[in-house]
Amino acid sequence: MADLPFTLDQLRILKAIVHEGSFKKAADTLYVTQPAVSLQIQNLEKQLEVALFDRGGRKAQLTEAGELLLNYCERILSQCHEACRAVEDLNNLKGGSLVVGASQTTGTYLMPRMIGLFRQKFPEVSVQLQIHSTRRTGWSVANGQIDLAIIGGELPTDLNEVLDVVPYASDELALVLPVKHQLAKLPELTKEDLYRLSFVSLDAQSTTRKMVDQLLVSSGLDIQRLRIEMELNSLEAIKNAVQSGLGAAFLPVVSIERELVAGTVYKPAIADLQVKRQLKLISHPARYCSKAAEAFKEEILPVFASPDSPLRQRGTGFIS
Repeated sequence: MADLPFTLDQLRILKAIVHEGSFKKAADTLYVTQPAVSLQIQNLEKQLEVALFDRGGRKAQLTEAGELLLNYCERILSQCHEACRAVEDLNNLKGGSLVVGASQTTGTYLMPRMIGLFRQKFPEVSVQLQIHSTRRTGWSVANGQIDLAIIGGELPTDLNEVLDVVPYASDELALVLPVKHQLAKLPELTKEDLYRLSFVSLDAQSTTRKMVDQLLVSSGLDIQRLRIEMELNSLEAIKNAVQSGLGAAFLPVVSIERELVAGTVYKPAIADLQVKRQLKLISHPARYCSKAAEAFKEEILPVFASPDSPLRQRGTGFIS
């Protein structure tokens, strides 16, 4: 069998250049010199007898041959990563790594609790959390860059056909009011009461805001009648605005648990209105599942799952 015309280091360099956008930034990321990066790419092009980069512009731009090689590069390096993980598993969770993913709200408020519990049980396993959009997280799981993830949005159709998608937990969207608001004295509000409130919300162009609006519409609210007085760019900013008496807001319950316990916001019931979405666990059935990932699935995820989730039914408990 003839020698391969490339090395794994050359593939890593190619991927880094594309990811960073330049030879210099790739060199900095890989802790090597820029001439060393350039030389490796020149040698790779000589061996393959094709140009991989169009050097006419300021940014490193792949040629058609470069795009083709990058596609295989991602798959080759992913398989190498899986091989290393499989060998590490021989140590029976005395080392190794776990990469979990999540969409924004789940990754910010729920995943850290899960990882904390996992680290108590398996302190020698390195854990990395990646928080991205549902679409990007789904592709990362499909490509083997993330072991498993919890998402709240809808995956593209082609990913639904490739990945295992399991119902995981209900994510309730709750109305919260300043504790001194006049309606905070009432145990239950009507939908008509909502149209008289001033709201603080995320920016209208944000993905999370669009998801919230869709949930409210599907629950029977006329969102055109809601008075949005202020738009902010984070859930934390909105919570602070509500606590400061600047308005009401719809927020995921998982993001306001501490504030509810501390009594710094008020969560009334709303007659004939319950706004929920389904969180889902996604993983790739055809990729190697490390012992760390298996332990996370079997010992951590059931603890936080909804009672009707398949994971909860074979798990050990539930933390609300």
